[in-house]
Amino acid sequence: MASDCVFCKIVAGEIPAEIVAESDQTIAFRDINPKAPVHVLVIPREHQPDIASLAAASPTVAAEMLEQSRVVARQEGYEDYNLVFNTGADAGQTVFHAHAHVLAGVDVAKLFLA
Repeated sequence: MASDCVFCKIVAGEIPAEIVAESDQTIAFRDINPKAPVHVLVIPREHQPDIASLAAASPTVAAEMLEQSRVVARQEGYEDYNLVFNTGADAGQTVFHAHAHVLAGVDVAKLFLA
């Protein structure tokens, strides 16, 4: 756990979040600033700064994030969804703890291409 990481604090229960799913290795919770009708973040319980670092250090945890993303989308009533990983500040990452954005209910590709 990184002491200054907001997502580590959510994992530790120090900061509240609307948790929608959990596994041994991941937690999924609603984004506080949603960009789609469904906007859930899936994070690993272990701290890694981005998805590339997580994949290198713990590929099974990275795979679990993908599986948990599918579970969350289905739980929310969607088979089709977008999965976004921002890796690095220049790519829009603002919290440096690996996380996936599960977005559903809107065509996210159109938002990026608009």
